[in-house]
Amino acid sequence: MGMWDDTWGLVRQELLKSVGRNAYTTWIEPLRLASLADGTAVIEAPTGFIGTWVERNFGDQILRHLDLAGAPVDRIRFEVSRPETGAAPGSAAGAPAVRPVPAGASAPVAWPGRLPRPTDSARDDGENRGPNLDPRFTFDSFVVGKPNELAHAAARRVAEGGPVTFNPLFLYGGVGLGKTHLMHAIAWEMQARRPELKVVYLSAERFMYQFIQALRERQMIDFKQLFRSVDVLMVDDVQFIAGKDSTQEEFFHTFNALVDQNKQIIISGDRSPGEINNMDERIRSRLQCGLVVDLHPTDYELRLGFLQQRIEGQRAADPTMRLAPGLAEFLAHRLSTNIRVLEGALLRLFAFASLVGREITLDMAQECLADVLRASERKVTIEEIQRKVAEHYSIRLSDLIGPKRQRPIARPRQMAMYLAKQLTTRSLPEIGRRFGGRDHTTVMHGVKRIEELRVTDAQIAEDLEMLRRALEA
Repeated sequence: MGMWDDTWGLVRQELLKSVGRNAYTTWIEPLRLASLADGTAVIEAPTGFIGTWVERNFGDQILRHLDLAGAPVDRIRFEVSRPETGAAPGSAAGAPAVRPVPAGASAPVAWPGRLPRPTDSARDDGENRGPNLDPRFTFDSFVVGKPNELAHAAARRVAEGGPVTFNPLFLYGGVGLGKTHLMHAIAWEMQARRPELKVVYLSAERFMYQFIQALRERQMIDFKQLFRSVDVLMVDDVQFIAGKDSTQEEFFHTFNALVDQNKQIIISGDRSPGEINNMDERIRSRLQCGLVVDLHPTDYELRLGFLQQRIEGQRAADPTMRLAPGLAEFLAHRLSTNIRVLEGALLRLFAFASLVGREITLDMAQECLADVLRASERKVTIEEIQRKVAEHYSIRLSDLIGPKRQRPIARPRQMAMYLAKQLTTRSLPEIGRRFGGRDHTTVMHGVKRIEELRVTDAQIAEDLEMLRRALEA
C-alpha cells in the first residue's frame, strides 16, 4: 500500500466518527486498503460476507472519504484477504480463529482465470492464490453432530495424510450441510501438515472453464500437465459437469492418471454418484469405488451447537454484544433448513446488535428475522408422510417402504410418493432413496399414476385431501 497508508488512516478516523465505535470495530477495523490504481481502491476484508455488507452499507461513505483525503478514486472493489503467515486467518470481526499457515507454506490454490504455464508453481505464488478458500472453514470451526460425524471423520483421516486409503473420497448432501466447509478444511489441514504438497481445490465449473480455455488457446498439453502433476485434487460440485461430454472425458482421464499415481482425489456433489443424471457411466463407477459419505440434514443438537459456537466467537470479538438468554435455542428450533440459513440469520442479528447498540431480545429477533422465520415455517418431512399414510391405511411402515408389491401395499406407497413430491422439496432420487432405495423412475411412475387416479377415483381424491390436511395441520 505504501504512500496511501496515511490516507487510509484518515479515512478510518472519519468513519469512526460517522458510524460509531461498535460498527467501526465490527465492520471497518478488519479492512485493509490493498491497492489504489486506475481510479479503483481495492479493499481487503477477512470474509466475503463482511466485504459485501460493508460495500452495501458503507461503500458510499468510504468512497466519499477517500475522495476528500485526496485519493484519485471513483470506485471500490472488495476482495477476501489472504491469510497471513503466523496469524490466525479470519480472526477479525468475530470469525473463528484457525491454525496459522506454517512459515514457508502457501495456501492451496483455486485456479484463477488464466491457465498457468507448466513452469508456474502449482501452489499459491501470489498471482495464483486461491481466492475461494475461506480461512474460516477449518476443522476447528466445524461443528460435529450425528448427521455429519462420519463425513467429518473421513475428511479428518484423509487430511492427516499417510497412505491413500479412501480414493476418491466423495462427500454429498444438500445445500448448507457442510460439504464445502469440509473440503476447505481438508485443504488447509493438508497444507499445514505438509506444505510441500501441491493441493489444488476448484469447482467443477472452474475445471470446465479451464478446459475450454485450454482448447481455445491450444494449451491442452499444459492443461494436462497442470492437473496431472498435483498431489491432491479437490473438485467441488462435480454434478456441474454432468451432460458435458468433452469435459467429462477429460475429467475421466485426469482422474485415472492421478489414481494410477496414487494421488488423493476428493470430490463433492449434491447427490450420490449413482443419482447424478447424465453422468458418464465410467466416471460414476470410479466415483463409487472409493468412500462415498452422505451428510444428512441437521438435527436440533447440531444446529444449537453451531449457534453457540458462533455466538461465543462473536462475544470474544465484541464483548459489548448482548443477546437475550434462550435466543440460540429459539433459532435452532425455528430455523431447521440448513446451516447457511442459520449463519445468515445470526450475522444479521450481530449487525443489528452492533448498529442499535442494545441487547437483542427474542421479540426483537423475531422482528429482525421476520422474513427468514416465515420462509422456514415447519415443513413436512418424508418420514412424517410415510408414517401418516401407513396409519391411514392400517399397514406397517416397514411394508410401505419395503419390497412388497401387492396392491394393498403398492397403492398407499404411491400415495406417499405423490404426497412427498407435492409437500416437500426433495428430488425424485431422494424420495426414491427414502422408499427403500427405489429408482427415481419408480417414483415418477407412482406420482403419475396417482395424478391420474385422483381425477377418476373419488376415494383416492378424498384420501389425498384428508392426508394433506392432517400433514399440514
